[in-house]
Order: sequence, then structure tokens, then C-alpha cells
Amino acid sequence: MPSFLKTLSVSAVPFAFLLVGCGEQAGSDAKKGGLKKGEAAVPVAIAKVTTRDVPVDLQVIGNVEAFSTVMVKSRVTGPIDKVHFAEGAFVTKGDKLFSIDPAPFQTALSQAEANLARDRAVHLQAQANLNRDLAQQKFLTQQAGRFASLQKEGVVSKEQAEQQQSSVDVVTQSVAADQAAIASAQASIEAGEAAVKTARIMLGYTTILSPVDGRTGTILTREGTLTSANVTELVAISQVQPVYVTFSVPETQLGMVKEAMTRGKLPVSAAPPDDPAHPETGQLTFVDSSVDQTTGTIKLKGQFANANRRLWPGQFVRVTLRLGVTPNALIVPNQAVQTGQEGSFVYRVKADQSVEAVNVKLAGRVNEDMVIGAGLDNGDTVVTEGQLRLAPGMRVRLRDEAGARKGKSGAKKKKE
Repeated sequence: MPSFLKTLSVSAVPFAFLLVGCGEQAGSDAKKGGLKKGEAAVPVAIAKVTTRDVPVDLQVIGNVEAFSTVMVKSRVTGPIDKVHFAEGAFVTKGDKLFSIDPAPFQTALSQAEANLARDRAVHLQAQANLNRDLAQQKFLTQQAGRFASLQKEGVVSKEQAEQQQSSVDVVTQSVAADQAAIASAQASIEAGEAAVKTARIMLGYTTILSPVDGRTGTILTREGTLTSANVTELVAISQVQPVYVTFSVPETQLGMVKEAMTRGKLPVSAAPPDDPAHPETGQLTFVDSSVDQTTGTIKLKGQFANANRRLWPGQFVRVTLRLGVTPNALIVPNQAVQTGQEGSFVYRVKADQSVEAVNVKLAGRVNEDMVIGAGLDNGDTVVTEGQLRLAPGMRVRLRDEAGARKGKSGAKKKKE
């Protein structure tokens, strides 16, 4: 081997050892700093832990129910003459829905009115008879009194005086009969008036009106169909202003609900699926008397004015029951919370730019933020992006800082 090659190879050996030693030292420093060998600080996004007043809400799925549903039936028997509304239309109380052939009921009313007129005429006749007999009774009583005086004086016989008194007795009985006839006629009049009233009511039933404000369903009986009184179903009307929203909450949260109810009415919101950003607002009006042992839940109801008819019976909605407000709650973005074997945790950034895993207790969610019940303090810095590359003790840097340094370095090289 040439001499200069021997010299070169001998000189290269210590240089190689030098490189190996430097590499080991760098790896040791990286390990001490929480980094893997040959790895720089991990770029991440961070956020501060903040505090604010947050609502305490229970969010569940509920179902819209009509405030009331009325099945309209005919009160009289007869054929349907006409239907006065369209299926699915909104009607108000008193609107005309159906007409039933009124002819038989009009005839019954006319007959009842005629009977009443006859009874009134009989009453007048009985009253006239009474007046006549009263006048005759008065005359005969006076006549009997004179005959009694004359009989005492011996002018007339005792038989004549008794005959006059007998006439008074007869007419007195006639007066009593007249009074009974008047009472009978009066009773007949009252019965006739009741019959007329009943006939008029039955005639009124031939026009079927809406009993409530609401939305009509399918027409069940068409024109020409014979209806049976209180049997034939004509149409169902659902009252949708107001409406109920029924939902269930776990029995473990019943105590929270009851405690919140002691402070007053609880607000409830219901977001329809086609417009979740604009929920309807109402109040909690009903808590069931028992827990469903099958599901371990309890049924609640909220009442909503539903002024714009956005809530529809049978519709599923997202319900939010507000139990109160928690003051100065700790808030972090939901991206910061991770799930591990021991539960929820976050990566907290320490003063030396290294991270530590901190177990946290979650106390709820507010939109895109999580409420922290324990584990963090106000002002702490947590990692919101880049957690998959992290382990406790590793150093981090902000992603925007890394981009700024990269851009500055590239501009310098370009200038050179």
C-alpha cells in the first residue's frame, strides 16, 4: 500500500471515533430533553385555559306531541251533505267542517213548535174558564149570603137557602178544576218549550263546527256517507299551538332537576332538525310521577307556544333543559381533551416548553369547548393539535413559529 494511503487511513480512525462520540452526546441530550434521538421539538397548536360562566344543560332527543287531539264525530244520524274544509288545513274553533242533511230535524222542530203553540192555546182556554168560574163563584157566594139572611128572617125557606149554598159549592169545585187545568197546560207548555229547544239543538248539530284551533288530518267520512250519532269518526284535529315536547332523562339526574325546579320555572329549548341553529323556547311543565324501570329514565314535558308552527307533532327534536349557570368554570377547546386508559387527559405545556400528561375531570360541554371540573388551573397552556406525536417530557414549539423560522431561513438562502 502506498505510504500516503496508510497515512490517510490512520488519520481517519480517530475522526470516526469523534463522530460517534458526538452522536452519542447529542442522543443523550435529546433524551434528557424529552426528545427522541435526532428529533427536534414537536410543532403543536396550543390554547389557554380560561374561565367564564357556563350554563348547566341536559341535552337529549325529544318528541313533539300535540297539545290535544280531538276526534270529531257527528252527534246526530244522517247523511253528510257537504265537507267545508280541505285535508291538512288549519282551522280555528267554530269553523264549519261538515253539514248533515237538516230536513228531518227541521221537520221535528216545526212539529215541536206546533205542539207548543197548541199547549199555549189550551193554557189560555183554561185561564178563561177559570176567570168565568171565579166570577160565577163570586156572584153565587153573595146570593147564598142573602138567602141565608132571609132564611133567618123567615122570608125564604131553609131548603132555598141550602140550594143557593150548594150552587156555591159546585162552582167552587169548577174553579179548582180550572186551576188544575191551567197547571196542566203550564206543564205542557214547559215540556213543549223543552222539546222545541231540543229539536233546535239537534238541528244545530247538523252543522259540525271545529271544537279547537288546530290542524286537520285525513277526512274519514266523505259527502253522501250516512253517519251514526256518536259513532262515525269524521276527522281528527291536532292542536299545535301550543305543543308539548316529551323527553326522558336518566334517573341519576332527577335530583339535579328537582333541585333546579325549586328555584323557579326551568327553560327548555327544542331545535327542529331542519333548522337546528334557531331553537324554539318553552318551559318545563311536567315531571312524571315514576321512573321507567325498564330504561332507568323519567319522562318530562316542556310546553312551547309554537307561534310559527315550526314544531310538528311526531317530530324528533334536540332538547336542551337548562338547570342553571356555573360561574367561573374552567374552559378548554374540546380538541385538547384526549382519552387514555385512565380516562380523560390533556397535554399541559410547562415553562421549559416540555409537556406533561394531566388527568382531568370533565364537567360538561359548551358548544365547541369542554368544561373542566378538576385537573387544570386558570391560565394553564394546553396542546390542542399535534398530540399524536407527543409523549410526556417532550419539548414542543408553536407551529406558526416553526413556519416563521423556515420562511426566514429560506429567504436568507435565496439572498445568498
